[in-house]
Amino acid sequence: MNRLLIATTNSAKLAEYRVLMRTFQLEVLSLRDVGIDAEAPEDGATFAANARIKAQFYFDRAGLATLADDGGLEVDALGGAPGVHSHRWLGADADDRALAEEIVRRMRGVEPGRRTARLRAVAALIFVENGARRETVVEAAFEGVIADRCYPQIQRGFPYRAVLMIPRRGCYLAELGEEEAAILSQRRSMVDQLADDLKRIAKA
Repeated sequence: MNRLLIATTNSAKLAEYRVLMRTFQLEVLSLRDVGIDAEAPEDGATFAANARIKAQFYFDRAGLATLADDGGLEVDALGGAPGVHSHRWLGADADDRALAEEIVRRMRGVEPGRRTARLRAVAALIFVENGARRETVVEAAFEGVIADRCYPQIQRGFPYRAVLMIPRRGCYLAELGEEEAAILSQRRSMVDQLADDLKRIAKA
């Protein structure tokens, strides 16, 4: 079975990709599985730049087909913030709860019609086919609205699911089970877009 490296240190993100990759004949590996503990720089100005930086960084080190993504929360009433800085905007010491609660604090008093937001992500997939290096970049977003308070349980690695409501469901994204959240997520859309490449990797 051919192998695919999911280039993330976020265990929750890795678990979600493992769910989404079940339909492909691929052995999904983590950075730990391949013995890589180096951290890729994330100094790009956009999600796409960071995804490509990370994919290239880990592809060069592992020599395996590599999928990396970058993403975060975009809140319209905050001018698209925290955006590309989603995981670092309060500093390196801020935990998931602090990130979620800061969104709620900054949105205090914003009327319902202006609370629109989305979880956006960009994925970069690098692999070798017939001796040539290939790279595919895809993008997706999950739309919702910001709640007026945090969901009590915050899943480690996914802080903004605790503040994003799904209007058509009348619930927080954080309320969904692992399988359902993965199926509805922006990563599901990206994997769907990458399906042809993933099948080629599996058959190589």
